[in-house]
Amino acid sequence: MTKQTDNRSIDVIINAVRGHCAILKEEGITRLDLPFCVVAQGAAELEPVREDSETGVDPHEKRERLLALKEKVLCCGSCEELVKNRTKMVFGAGNANAELCFVGEAPGRDEDIQGVPFVGRAGQLLTRIIESIGLTREQVFITNVLKCRPPQNRNPRPEEIINCEAFLIEQLAAIKPRVICALGTFAAQTLLHTQDPISRLRGGFHDYHGIKLVATFHPAFLLRSPQFKQHVWEDMKMIRRELDKRV
Repeated sequence: MTKQTDNRSIDVIINAVRGHCAILKEEGITRLDLPFCVVAQGAAELEPVREDSETGVDPHEKRERLLALKEKVLCCGSCEELVKNRTKMVFGAGNANAELCFVGEAPGRDEDIQGVPFVGRAGQLLTRIIESIGLTREQVFITNVLKCRPPQNRNPRPEEIINCEAFLIEQLAAIKPRVICALGTFAAQTLLHTQDPISRLRGGFHDYHGIKLVATFHPAFLLRSPQFKQHVWEDMKMIRRELDKRV
């Protein structure tokens, strides 16, 4: 092994340790009385992976890729204002081997406090939407374009989108879902690189790097405008039919 290779290996170890320390800090752990490798196990919000993967990819490998990516996100300081003002980074939650991923805009107040996406009123509605097609939150994966809450829930800035989109792309590439559901205008426009409104984007499938993508209304919008729930139900039935197809 060359000296250059040794240095790269050391850098990998250092970055991993920094990432694990960041995870522990986010969870309020400031002292370790056990060997580090025992305490710093995987993030709790990543559900145990299913064993029935038909993708040909080891489901445990997917989970490990997500955990490594979470460490990378925790070490990111590109958006100084977001990192400075957040309570917790909100990476995502659910099954690393999920066939269906939901992508929203950014964490809100409740998500920032708990470090888990969609846990407020909109999150409770999303849970009911997921259950309406015979799934649970533990069977899907839920995340946002931005991993940190913008102060006062302001709109994400273009540079913040650019900084975080790379993580989202890597996240979805690790999971390899069969279907992605973009929740709301912001998520749909970011994923599809378009300025079309959600009213025009919903109602059919789009292609996202070979993955079928459905855009629908955000649960927070439905809380304000419940008359659009029927449209979301139609979108969910379309997703359910796609998931029911034999792979």
